[in-house]
Amino acid sequence: MQESHSLNWDDLKYFLAVARSGTLRAAADSIQVNHTTLTRRLAVMEERVGSRLFDRSKKGLVLTQLGEDLLPHAARVEEEMTAASRVIVGRDAQPSGTVYVALPHGLAMTSIMDDLAAFAEAYPEIELNLTFANTVADLTRREADVSLRVAHEVTDDVVGRKLVQMSQAAYCSKAYAQRVQDNGGAGLHLIGWHEPEEAVSAKWVQDSYYPKAQLRHRVSELVPLITLAASGLGMAYLACNLGDRHPGLIRAPFQKPLAYRNLWLLLHRDLRNTARVRLFVDFLASRITARRNEFWVAGTVMRRT
Repeated sequence: MQESHSLNWDDLKYFLAVARSGTLRAAADSIQVNHTTLTRRLAVMEERVGSRLFDRSKKGLVLTQLGEDLLPHAARVEEEMTAASRVIVGRDAQPSGTVYVALPHGLAMTSIMDDLAAFAEAYPEIELNLTFANTVADLTRREADVSLRVAHEVTDDVVGRKLVQMSQAAYCSKAYAQRVQDNGGAGLHLIGWHEPEEAVSAKWVQDSYYPKAQLRHRVSELVPLITLAASGLGMAYLACNLGDRHPGLIRAPFQKPLAYRNLWLLLHRDLRNTARVRLFVDFLASRITARRNEFWVAGTVMRRT
């Protein structure tokens, strides 16, 4: 390339963010830069290559033909840069620095928070940078060093430990529990999750001990689901290590806990020999598996009988 058409990794990073997000503001948020900075850098990049990379449409920014041609090359550069970063971090043998951890919102209300505090006290030279989100962190892109994930199975190219299998049950307030009879939930309500508004039942309701209960109300996040159940809005199905911990909830009568998903502790294979990451993973795995009965509770059955 002529010097006037040269690119660097920062150029491609901004280009990829816009290509994936479709808008300048969403792209700026995704890579945590100022909106003005990203706009300016994109303009400079287009000036360097001598042509537009994006056209504006009603839906946002769309790639031009040149942008489409550049996209796979930029993605390959990103893969190489993140691979190089993992190699460098993977050779770090000092138990100090920052461990980046991704985990779902719900775990913030469990005893795992006590484990994180205990780790920080035991290893004061290691800092924890915690991202709570319900989206799955891409460890191959170094969105996190370690991920805690609640799932049946994990198929990513990562090193994974299945720590424990979890139980779930229907929870409600003490006052609401007085309304529960041994009749399959007739006349009762279960708080909905993301079901269609017109739906009054769902497969998970039919598979529960309250198949006659109707879905009523909807929430989009776990924290309000728990809070509303404790306020008496209805019953909510929760992981037992979450529901048992909440002072305003009890397990609803006339049921047995049901098998739920597994709790996984994941890291990219290039980081398994990094001292601070290895210490964190071993510490957390040891503490969680020692409390296995907190996650898989007595009386749990694989399916309703």
